[in-house]
Amino acid sequence: MSNRLPARPPAAVPATVSASAPVATSIPSGTAAPWALRTTLLVALVFALREAQPLLAPVVIAVVLTFVFAPAVRWLRRRGVPEYAGAGLLVITLLAATFGLASSLARPATEWWDKLPTTVTQLLGQFDRVRTAIPGLAPPQAQPLPAARAGTRAGAAASNPPPAPPADPVKERLASEGMALTGKLLGHSVTVTLSVAATLILLYFLLASEHWMLSRCVEAIPRRRTRAIVLGGVRAAQREIGQYLVALGCINAGAGLITGLGLWAVGLPNPTLWGAVVAVLCFVPYLGPMAIMVMLLLAGMMTFTELPQMLAPFGVFAVIHALESNVFSPWVVGRRLSLSPISVFLSVLFWGWVWGIAGALISVPLLIALRTVCRRRRGLRLLSRFLEGDQRELPTLRALLRPRRAVIRTRA
Repeated sequence: MSNRLPARPPAAVPATVSASAPVATSIPSGTAAPWALRTTLLVALVFALREAQPLLAPVVIAVVLTFVFAPAVRWLRRRGVPEYAGAGLLVITLLAATFGLASSLARPATEWWDKLPTTVTQLLGQFDRVRTAIPGLAPPQAQPLPAARAGTRAGAAASNPPPAPPADPVKERLASEGMALTGKLLGHSVTVTLSVAATLILLYFLLASEHWMLSRCVEAIPRRRTRAIVLGGVRAAQREIGQYLVALGCINAGAGLITGLGLWAVGLPNPTLWGAVVAVLCFVPYLGPMAIMVMLLLAGMMTFTELPQMLAPFGVFAVIHALESNVFSPWVVGRRLSLSPISVFLSVLFWGWVWGIAGALISVPLLIALRTVCRRRRGLRLLSRFLEGDQRELPTLRALLRPRRAVIRTRA
């Protein structure tokens, strides 16, 4: 009798599975597919924001202004003034101040606009003198006639008009671009007027109903801790944006006043207009002062003939801006409201590309709001550290690579 066990028959292969069919491997979750979807949605959102600029820009600007003026409405409400009356009073005051400033600057602005054709001609003449020293930009010259043909055509020149000079492609391009820019500005004037009107109307409604809307939003949140986080974040954003804009407004007003006095001392016409331009454009970090320097350089070239006088307006503003950005702004704004220069520059570039001048003006308040949100989200606190302008001394890279105990021992 054999102790050998009978051989186990081979397992039956299901009919639905073929021996030659490849084995399917399961794809783990959380791979590149969700990241690709999120990136696609982010790119689509950016282009949607750019296309929806006429609709969304007045809303965002009104919300930012609400953050600035809402504490004043609450202050009036605590003293017995209803919210709708306080909001109307603030909007009327803002309109009156804007209209008064615009009416006082209308006459000098008209004078510069009337001198624009003559100024452009003078600038083109000076540009031609500069172009002669550059080989690739020199204006085309008329070809001289040979000596033999010049004598035969001397009699015909009296009866026939001289031939037209060759066309200058650089001047033609400048003229066409200038006409296109003028037409675009005139075409956008109606759109800008409607956007300003919509912003003011929406600002009134947001100021009049700010307490009601915030109460309803907080009431809709079920968890008490989340309610406290949302309410604290909104109040912190209102406080920081308001403090930043008020401090920056005072700094810009002082810079505009001092710039106007300096330009009056060097003899540039309409220094009040230039002071107002400085006070407004300095709300746009980096790009605003650069635009002011270019405009003052052109104004000096249009007004004066000597080189030191041409550069005097540019030099006056350059000195004032250097003192303001390196001394007064860090002292007034303070460490709490300071932001990383890289984040500010990127925010100005992004919102300026999306919404133009309006986006550049509100880029820093939106960055402050983003930093406030990142501070209250545990997963976004690392991003908030990159947005903050922290001036503390950082540890060396060698200290960061040491073991944790050694780092703690050296700190102790």
